[in-house]
Amino acid sequence: MAQVPGAIPGVILAGGQAERLGGIDKGLMELGGTRLIERIIHRLAPQCATLAISANGDPKRYSEFGYPILPDGRAEAQGPLAGVLAGLDWAAMKGFSAIVTVATDTPFFPADLVTRLHAVSQPEGFGMAVTEEAKETHWHPTFGLWPVSLRDDLRIALQRHQRRMRQFAEGKGVVPVVFAADGANDPFFNINTPEELTQAESLLSRV
Repeated sequence: MAQVPGAIPGVILAGGQAERLGGIDKGLMELGGTRLIERIIHRLAPQCATLAISANGDPKRYSEFGYPILPDGRAEAQGPLAGVLAGLDWAAMKGFSAIVTVATDTPFFPADLVTRLHAVSQPEGFGMAVTEEAKETHWHPTFGLWPVSLRDDLRIALQRHQRRMRQFAEGKGVVPVVFAADGANDPFFNINTPEELTQAESLLSRV
């Protein structure tokens, strides 16, 4: 892959509403007085050439940030993989050869994410984040470097109702990139419940 970190665009997978958090938009949820989408942008922008936000619904809610808003396309093909495809189509139009995706509910992801993913991403494979703890491997498929060359295969997979990011990636030469995780110090800690939001508040002082 010819690009180097800093020349790769980032796509924030903002998704839709979070039912377990009362149906609110995760990206607009506040953590420590700052909206999650702002924390994600602040962390990802220095690692990337530019950003886009993958989100369904009213695009105006994210328009203040000045980045393109990418909807999923067909209503029957929604979810994170559809967000990846929207990002790949956008990147292709901009002349990029790959994108890095991150989730909007994971505010502590590594500051060297793009560099680490790029280091293993070659024409025959691409990087995806994993953590290892107590001899268990945990995949974080929303944190990956996706070649634009995958977009036609991904479009077909979505038409065939493929929805599992890891399953699709494993059939396309994905390379796991191991990031350190130790209990509460999990860089891919994500917020799905009110309890996890409270836990994230307590983690702010550690990052």
